[in-house]
Amino acid sequence: MNGVHDMGGMDGFGKVEAEPNEPMFHEQWEGRVLALVRAMGAAGAFNIDTSRFYREALPPHVYLSSSYYKKWLLGLEDLLVDKGFVDADEVKAGHALKETKAPRRGKFTADQVERIMVRGAFGRPAPAPAKFKAGDRVRARNIHPATHTRLPRYVRGHVGIVERDHGCHVFPDSASMEAGENPQWLYTVVFDSAELWGADADPTVKISIDAFEPYLEPI
Repeated sequence: MNGVHDMGGMDGFGKVEAEPNEPMFHEQWEGRVLALVRAMGAAGAFNIDTSRFYREALPPHVYLSSSYYKKWLLGLEDLLVDKGFVDADEVKAGHALKETKAPRRGKFTADQVERIMVRGAFGRPAPAPAKFKAGDRVRARNIHPATHTRLPRYVRGHVGIVERDHGCHVFPDSASMEAGENPQWLYTVVFDSAELWGADADPTVKISIDAFEPYLEPI
């Protein structure tokens, strides 16, 4: 979706100020939010792409004024209400008020913590041969889906070169809508800076993105 989260290549938001010795969490509640998201995902309430979509769907003024984990919290609240795991009045109250739908894998328990801390694997068998190979010129499709996509706006309609084939992986655009894994080939595509930013761009700069096959068309 063309939300405010897709800020690549945009001007006017000020300098990115790195925080020296930045801690993992600035407040205790941030760690609790991370734990809640991981626990509900492990219980089968949603997948990682769905959770990303709900954070992206926050209103622009909320997204821009919220900290990293505040976005996680607000997205989680909206997701759980929409999916019927909690009611809005329960979110406001801060505790359960009645029986609601159980996650697909049931309750998350302490003995599952070690399992969910292992990074997930998203590689899948290929349903068809790859359409592209290293060295191919491709154009990023000019798409504007209303749902989740991993194709940045700033490359849409522009020409790049396939640098690497990463094999087949779960397609986030489908998974986020709970429409199945729909595995797709994934490539690294390299763009010249002038192709993206015009004649005033630094000619020594190249930009690489990882792009799924449905995002690309041959030249």
